[in-house]
Amino acid sequence: MAKGPGFYTDIGKKARDLLYKDYVSDHKFSLTTSTNDGIVITSTGITRNGLFLGDVSTKLVNKNITTDIKVDTSSNVLATVTIDEPAPGLKAILSCILPIEKSGKAELQYLHDYAGISTSIGLTASPTVNFSGVFGTNLVALGTDVAFDTASGKFTKVNAGLRFTYSDLVLGLTVNNKGDSVTGSYYHTVNPLTNTAVGAEMTHSYSSYQNTLAIGASHSLDPLTLVKARVENDGKTSALLQHEWRPKSVFTISGELDTRAVEKRAKVGLAVSLKP
Repeated sequence: MAKGPGFYTDIGKKARDLLYKDYVSDHKFSLTTSTNDGIVITSTGITRNGLFLGDVSTKLVNKNITTDIKVDTSSNVLATVTIDEPAPGLKAILSCILPIEKSGKAELQYLHDYAGISTSIGLTASPTVNFSGVFGTNLVALGTDVAFDTASGKFTKVNAGLRFTYSDLVLGLTVNNKGDSVTGSYYHTVNPLTNTAVGAEMTHSYSSYQNTLAIGASHSLDPLTLVKARVENDGKTSALLQHEWRPKSVFTISGELDTRAVEKRAKVGLAVSLKP
């Protein structure tokens, strides 16, 4: 079990990953290669609604500085520079999207045995300031996530969360949208040898009086093959099969069926990731 409470985004993360991670509804292909100089190049293509979208990203690591540059088919350039541990437990991140104005952002992350703090600020004249902090241990953690718009002088986001971890059980509770919604999550490792786990996430909205519920499970058929399934209270049922057919090369196929509208075609997604 990892030390420390982690970051705010880690509250409920295990349940979210079990329920939603790696499910695809499009056709996606990615190829990752590396040079002798340590430069990693990844090319990705996605077919979505009859359109082809793609991007090429380059990653260069020099000591504790990582530079990522990604160019997509919309001619946007995302540049990110990460400085790992300029001081113990600290990480600094600078990012921007060209040619989008006011997209620059500076972020600091600090991880300690009893705290996880992340703060960011937009590089503009009237920036939005984000702060999230979690305090506690790897067993119990309490945190908050807020955003303040300096232009309007108002808080645009106020969230709070609690996580409880005991052995093979992880429970999470978050209050979001300035108290308008509450989300509870549950994750349980049934058998660590076969990666068998079950999880659920439920959200209640006070303004709309609506509830959303998702229940899922995962199981490894063998060390290289994973199957997952998810059922939602709106009648949608999803399943996933993922196979690592060679080291770091993964084939994923998933499908979604709306049981309340069985006359509609099921959505089928396919993803192939190659790393020679």
